[in-house]
Amino acid sequence: MNLIDGKKIASEIKAEIAAEVKEMVAQGHRPPHLAAIIVGHDGASETYVGHKEKGCAEVGFKSTIIRFEEDATEAELLATIKKFNEDPEVDGFIVQLPLPKHIDENKVIEAIDPKKDVDGFHPTNVGRMMIGLPSYISATPFGIMELLKRYKIETAGKHAVVIGRSNIVGRPMANLLSQKGYPGDCTVTVCHSRTKNLKEVCHSADIIIAALGAPEFVTAEMVKEGAVVIDVGITRVKSETSKSGWKLLGDVKFDEVAPKCSYITPVPGGVGATTIVALLTNTLKACKKEIYK
Repeated sequence: MNLIDGKKIASEIKAEIAAEVKEMVAQGHRPPHLAAIIVGHDGASETYVGHKEKGCAEVGFKSTIIRFEEDATEAELLATIKKFNEDPEVDGFIVQLPLPKHIDENKVIEAIDPKKDVDGFHPTNVGRMMIGLPSYISATPFGIMELLKRYKIETAGKHAVVIGRSNIVGRPMANLLSQKGYPGDCTVTVCHSRTKNLKEVCHSADIIIAALGAPEFVTAEMVKEGAVVIDVGITRVKSETSKSGWKLLGDVKFDEVAPKCSYITPVPGGVGATTIVALLTNTLKACKKEIYK
C-alpha cells in the first residue's frame, strides 16, 4: 500500500509556482493578483480564505480579501464582482461559497467574468472543460488529477467508479477521467444514492473516487485488491479520544480499506491539501492569459 501525500505534492507545486513568479517579477512584470469575496462568518469559509491568503504569500502573489456581513445585499455583492471584473490589476477572484440564503448563488457565479473565474464554476468554464478545451478546472478535480499524474498512477483502460454526482466534484471528475490523454482514458461509472448493487459496482473498480460526504461509507468489502482509492470526503465528527473533542473522517473507512489498496489518500493530508494549489495555478494561468488568449 502506497500513501498518496497531498501535502508533499502541494508543496512541490507551490515551489514551481513561486519560481515562475520570481522570474516574472525579475523581468519587470507585476506578480499575479488573486482576490476573494466572503459573506458572513462561516467557520469553514474563514479557514479556507485564510489558507488562500497564506498560499498567496508563499508563492509571491498579491492577495485581496473583501468581507461582507451576513446581511449584505445581493446588489452589493454583484457590484463588487463587477468592480473585480473590470479591474485589470485583478487576474482572478473567487466568491466563497456557501452564500446566505437570500443571495442567489447561480446568479453570483454567472456574474463572474469567465476569464477571471479561477474557481472554475462559471458555466463557460464548465462547458469548455466538458468538451476538452482549455479551462480553469475547479479545485478538487484539479487536485485529484495532479495526484494521479505525479504518482504516475496508470489510468488508460482502467475502470473508474466515481461515487457522487455533484457539479463541484463527481460530474467534472467523471468527465476528466474519461477524456483522451493522461491522466484519463478511463471507463467511468458514476454512482449515487439511487445506484443499485453499489457494492458490486465499486468492487469492479480499478480506481474509486469517493465524493459523497458520508463518513466511512466505503468499506473493505467494496474494494478489490490493488485498487486505487481517492477519498474526497471530509466530515467533522465528535471524538472522545482527541483533545479538541472532534476529528476529521473521510468517506473511506481507512484502516480496513488501506491494506487492500495499491494507492490511497489519507484524510486529512490527501486531496484537500491540493485545493489552494488549484486556485494558485488557475490565477497564474489567468495572469499569463493561458486559457483565454
